[in-house]
Amino acid sequence: MPHLVNDRFNLIIQTHSHAMPFLTVADLRTYFHTRSGVVRAVDGVSFSLQRGETLGIVGESGSGKSVTCYSMMGLIAQPPGKIESGTAFFDGVDLLNCSPAQARSIRGKRISMIFQDPMTSLNPYLRIGEQLIEPLLIHEKISHKDAIKRGIEMLEAVGINDAASRISQYPHEFSGGMRQRVMIAMALITKPELLIADEPTTALDVTVQAQILELISKMQKELNMAVIFITHDLAVVSGLCDRVQVMYAGRILETADTRSLFYNPKHPYTQALQKSIPANQAKGKELFTIKGLPPDVSKPLPSCPFAPRCDFAVERCLTEPISLTALSEGHAQACLRVQAKEI
Repeated sequence: MPHLVNDRFNLIIQTHSHAMPFLTVADLRTYFHTRSGVVRAVDGVSFSLQRGETLGIVGESGSGKSVTCYSMMGLIAQPPGKIESGTAFFDGVDLLNCSPAQARSIRGKRISMIFQDPMTSLNPYLRIGEQLIEPLLIHEKISHKDAIKRGIEMLEAVGINDAASRISQYPHEFSGGMRQRVMIAMALITKPELLIADEPTTALDVTVQAQILELISKMQKELNMAVIFITHDLAVVSGLCDRVQVMYAGRILETADTRSLFYNPKHPYTQALQKSIPANQAKGKELFTIKGLPPDVSKPLPSCPFAPRCDFAVERCLTEPISLTALSEGHAQACLRVQAKEI
């Protein structure tokens, strides 16, 4: 196992950059021990990230995108969850093995997270201002008055009008889009070095979605902030991210810079995801869907997890183990037939 971990670690470094990454995750495995069996939600994930870079993590629901980042942040309920192995070095600190005090000093200050479905993430019993300034009071030890001033400035920065009066209102007095903005303001108020955005635009209309994405991009440039953007929307990824990794059944099946992934996808799963984009369908034709269902990750998957749904699968795809293999600098995938240059 140590040899395998080192191989994966070296692959990520070599296929991305010769500079030391700001964040390096190696062989992360997070399992949930349930009465129905062991669910392998994240099963050997490795990747790296540079300062100021945007990494997109895409895949179907249940592919392990959110659990990967929740594991890094120490937000997995234990039990039933358990981080079985791996490291996550953030600027020299292993987030998976550091002390609770170290984790608290980083989480919410140097690393912030916009949670999935932010519209329900605000406490309905507390005023917006009290929730917004909490990270400042915890991490920067400033006065309540100064924290409120910073809070008003951040609300204005995210596009909320009349912030001085609205900061004393309750969440139910804000629209869904405005609550999204409050959550983003809360994540950015400490000027983090890394922002993890877990599908922050889900269920929003197109206009508000575009405003949210533009806001994140603007703040990233101002702060030189690294961003991990989790989504199932490939259209969002194409315009926002520098690199993309495609996850399926808790594993990374392909990783590349955004242009290469969209113009030259190699793994059959990546190709199928792109074919599923409605805008790519011929007018009047039936929309393309990937046949079958995702695998049951409570059962061991020794071979390619996508093989039962893949049009290119052969017998060995169902039996032989797979690993990420670099096709070119920065582009790696985990398909046996592509690696053998058969497809």
